Amino acid sequence: MEELQFWCLAQERLQESESENKLDGETASDSESKSEFGGSLPVPTSDDTPEVLNRALSNLSSRWKNWWVRGILTLAMITFFFIIIYLGPMVLMMIVMCVQIKCFHEIITIGYNVYHSYDLPWFRTLSWYFLLCVNYFFYGETVTDYFFTLVQREEPLRILSKYHRFISFALYLTGFCMFVLSLVKKHYRLQFYMFGWTHVTLLIVVTQSHLIIHNLFEGMIWFIVPISCVICNDIMAYMFGFFFGRTPLIKLSPKKTWEGFIGGFFATVLFGLLLSYVMSGYRCFTCPVEFNNDTNSFTVDCEPSELFQLQEYNIPLVLQSVVGWKTLRMYPFQIHSIALSTFASLIGPFGGFFASGFKRAFKIKDFANTIPGHGGIMDRFDCQYLMATFVNVYIASFIRGPNPSKLIQQFLTLRPDQQLHIFNTLKAHLVDKGMLGSLEDA
Repeated sequence: MEELQFWCLAQERLQESESENKLDGETASDSESKSEFGGSLPVPTSDDTPEVLNRALSNLSSRWKNWWVRGILTLAMITFFFIIIYLGPMVLMMIVMCVQIKCFHEIITIGYNVYHSYDLPWFRTLSWYFLLCVNYFFYGETVTDYFFTLVQREEPLRILSKYHRFISFALYLTGFCMFVLSLVKKHYRLQFYMFGWTHVTLLIVVTQSHLIIHNLFEGMIWFIVPISCVICNDIMAYMFGFFFGRTPLIKLSPKKTWEGFIGGFFATVLFGLLLSYVMSGYRCFTCPVEFNNDTNSFTVDCEPSELFQLQEYNIPLVLQSVVGWKTLRMYPFQIHSIALSTFASLIGPFGGFFASGFKRAFKIKDFANTIPGHGGIMDRFDCQYLMATFVNVYIASFIRGPNPSKLIQQFLTLRPDQQLHIFNTLKAHLVDKGMLGSLEDA
């Protein structure tokens, strides 16, 4: 009888424990991963709010205090964003690289905290080594692409450019062999988890930051408008959710509401149209960023393409009676900005939801406490990376065409006999098209 009572009591305790785990959002797989990773996950991080703000906002409730802290720091970050835009494309490239390194550091640190109780060698060293290898590969490709004539003028750079991919692969193989040599008995599975952790982080952070730089070289407007739309959506969704939010949007982010999501969408589309209209009138924003061989510097000067020339559009009859206009003058780029702002509003937030799920999996509030009221750098750029990929795909699919200047640069590096062959082939093609006289006349 006593054994039966003991068994019943044990079953009740077990059920209570399971119900508590479910309330905390922890499943059986969470418990297994917790024990497998050493039984200790990272503790939630807290923001280090400056003492000046703490004293100034001490009389406010925590809700309004957080609102003011986020607002003040947001204005400071927007101001910094304007400053780096003013400093030009080279500074923007350096800032993107610094942000990339910081985001990588925040994610790798979480992985290190997960397994730090084990004596596993070289994890952080190899993670940073792989970061170096991937950056060498991507930035080497960029330098070869955009600094082609400069690379061809310098013998060491020309050799590095010619064998760039082989060197990159050799560097990666070195890290791969180092990882295999670092494997420790009884911890193989955990080490392969960390190996995968590093490579997924590289895929998310480094690859997409490289796409941001490619977008920048297409014209600063392709860099500024998408980033600004994500920032606008984040701010307006927070504002609408703060004042009008009632209906939860997704369980991964309990503070997100449908009111904020919908309000942020309309505000972002309107913002994208206005910002695009203002920026499309300035060549410094619309022209591709190119390298000037004479001055060895970047130049942003060109004849604006059709995307950035005002055109007249007929307004649908249904809307003519409402707005009172029959036609509307706007830049074609504004139509593209609708696609960009729509993605930033409807799909971009899923980058934030993905990051929220990641943080919940490891029971942390933020990736770091770098920015008071906002968390880490990765907390601010989780949507930006997804947006960068979309913009790059969008440009490649609907905007970018062959670049004559790059083709000529590559043509001039060929041997004379190869240049002559291409010349004769092109000449024959133009004669067939009727754009030149006959070959006899030429």
